[in-house]
Amino acid sequence: MKKAIFGALLVVVLVVQGAMAGTTVISVNQFVEHPALDAVLKGFQDYLKEKGVQVDYKIHNAQANMGTATQIAQQMVGEKADLLVAIATPSAQACAQALAKAPADMKRPFLFTAVTDPVAAGLVKDLQHPGGDITGVSDLLPLEEHMKMVMTFKPGIKRLGLLYNAGEANSKSLVAGIKALSGKMGFEVVEATAAKTADVFSAAKSLVGRVDAVFIPTDNTIISALESVIKVGVENKLPIFAADVDSVKRGAVAAMGFDYYKHGYQTGAMAARILKGEKPAGIPVEFQKDLQLFINAKYAKMMGVTPPAELLKKATKVYK
Repeated sequence: MKKAIFGALLVVVLVVQGAMAGTTVISVNQFVEHPALDAVLKGFQDYLKEKGVQVDYKIHNAQANMGTATQIAQQMVGEKADLLVAIATPSAQACAQALAKAPADMKRPFLFTAVTDPVAAGLVKDLQHPGGDITGVSDLLPLEEHMKMVMTFKPGIKRLGLLYNAGEANSKSLVAGIKALSGKMGFEVVEATAAKTADVFSAAKSLVGRVDAVFIPTDNTIISALESVIKVGVENKLPIFAADVDSVKRGAVAAMGFDYYKHGYQTGAMAARILKGEKPAGIPVEFQKDLQLFINAKYAKMMGVTPPAELLKKATKVYK
């Protein structure tokens, strides 16, 4: 009887080991939960699932805390995953730093996604030749097109408020880009910053009476507390524009941005290449090219603006 039981247990162990042998382990460091970044993760997972890749995911969320993101990154290095993935710039920076300090036998391929400026963030030195164990997909926006959209909504705008976390490298890069365009396009930039989500409401209120409209870049801190910004916009007839289309459903007047699900899907395709043996160093950083225009007609009216007919005609999605 004992031999029979032992034999049965041995079979179970061998089956489990066989199953595990065919399973890929991917550790994920997501900076915060909000619709855009959640969509990135979903698209990433769906691509690998559709391709038949069996994955054991170890998903971590820093809840917009840089210290937590750093701790997670250190933990991920010790998980001995087949691939490390970071969603958003702060988490990507934390993972890159943890890998740089890790011993040689703990190094792992690393893929970033939803990172605005990988060079400015210190992740890669060259977009075409990333080098090291790192590459990924950037969500850098064509800022001039976005600013044209804002000014079509509100012609004659003189002062544009930029609401962001000065501690996020992705936001600082976009703010610098908008400042560079402001003189050419004839508006002044007024900045308001929030270091944490609890500060977002007061930062938004500080712009009331000082600007004609507010633009939120792809900033994880602000977007995770977007409802408080929308409240300020509605109460003060101050139009709030966003850089990501997921924020429009939540009340932003409009956004000309990317489909973050597709962004994650594209990242999944890059992950599949790495898992098949390609080295990240030889895979150029990729960008999304297909822009979408989302408009929230209901909240536009509540914030004192009317969506222009020319934009409504070419909008991908209009919330009424």
